[in-house]
Amino acid sequence: MEEGIMVREYDEERDRLRAEAMERMCEVGPSGEMSLFTDHFGDPVSRVRRSPAFLMLVAETSGPVKEIVGLIRGSVKSVTCGKAIPRNIGAVTAGKHENPLPSPIYTKVAYILGLRVSPFYRRMGIGLRLVRRLEEWFKVQGAEYAYMATDKDNEASIRLFTGRCGYSKFRTPAILVNPVFAHRLPIPRRIRILRLPVADAESLYRCHFSTTEFFPRDIDAILSNPLSLGTFLAVPVAATCGGGEWKWPGTEGFLAAPLESWAVVSVWNCGGVFRLEVRGASRVRRGLAWATRAADRALPWLRIPSVPDIFRPFGALFLYGIGGEGPEAAAMVAALCRHSHNMGKGTAGVVAAEVAVCEPLRRGIPHWRRLSFAEDLWCAKRLAEGYGDGGAVGDWTKSPPGKSIFVDPREL
Repeated sequence: MEEGIMVREYDEERDRLRAEAMERMCEVGPSGEMSLFTDHFGDPVSRVRRSPAFLMLVAETSGPVKEIVGLIRGSVKSVTCGKAIPRNIGAVTAGKHENPLPSPIYTKVAYILGLRVSPFYRRMGIGLRLVRRLEEWFKVQGAEYAYMATDKDNEASIRLFTGRCGYSKFRTPAILVNPVFAHRLPIPRRIRILRLPVADAESLYRCHFSTTEFFPRDIDAILSNPLSLGTFLAVPVAATCGGGEWKWPGTEGFLAAPLESWAVVSVWNCGGVFRLEVRGASRVRRGLAWATRAADRALPWLRIPSVPDIFRPFGALFLYGIGGEGPEAAAMVAALCRHSHNMGKGTAGVVAAEVAVCEPLRRGIPHWRRLSFAEDLWCAKRLAEGYGDGGAVGDWTKSPPGKSIFVDPREL
């Protein structure tokens, strides 16, 4: 049967409806269990379309009636894989003793996502063929590494990538999800939140976060994307008092004289690309969730932690570029999460973030454990040597994880 399968590039005009139908078939979970469904508004390429380079492949049966039985998506971009420490740490310039900051080491990395094979055509090697064909394209694009993300309990996916495709377990970030309630969340009076212009947000990220693992070289394209709802800075109100209201001095001025504590986060509107829906919930669960929402709407001042209506298509906000400094940085992040929650009120069902397991600011991100994932497994593979600056740090796939990681919202 495998010999009758052809792998080719996705053609939007003739493949869209068949690809959607096949993908829906793959999302059907076990009978009686709740399952999370994703609706991409009729655009199967939406999850990679905003990347610098992307490709979608389909596996199609031969014969008079052609059927799409598999698909896969991939994208390529340049990201930080390490940092270079200047050798002349004790440089003397104009009579001043300076410590040069580390500079990022970039490499081209490919991302695999959305691998699907029809339930009726599994165990025929179709998934393996799709992965290998996509990797060939990655190499042509100059990618040195490829990686993919999957649920740590997805044994079939892990077995394919680590057992047959040569990938190794690389990182295990946590996905933290918090519901959007019917009431607004108050921002602590001691914290003030400012919205940064896109140009200033870009310069702040490049100056302060560019050595973070997976930091995208084209951060400007992400921040200026219509789905990016803004970058927000949290500062202590005490900094705005005294000599008048504190004003954003620009990135250079801010980093030259930083506040004792501050935090920053950017917000991405996933609802502009896809909608989520939980199916398979019992009437009892639906009724209990409805009761919490009704009570929350009727008595908003009580701030009842209600369950949003996740049993119908709902949108989500994603927090990315989370960072900050100082003893109160986690509290500042918590305030930014509350601000993002209020932005999503009425339009989004949840607010989500993905961070490294050992991220210091993680304790400031509110989340419901039942909605979150403690470990989102990333597997990686080195495709070739010498394509980018990544060779300067050896084999990145063998490097230990850092404290922080930058998750690109375009790849959700």
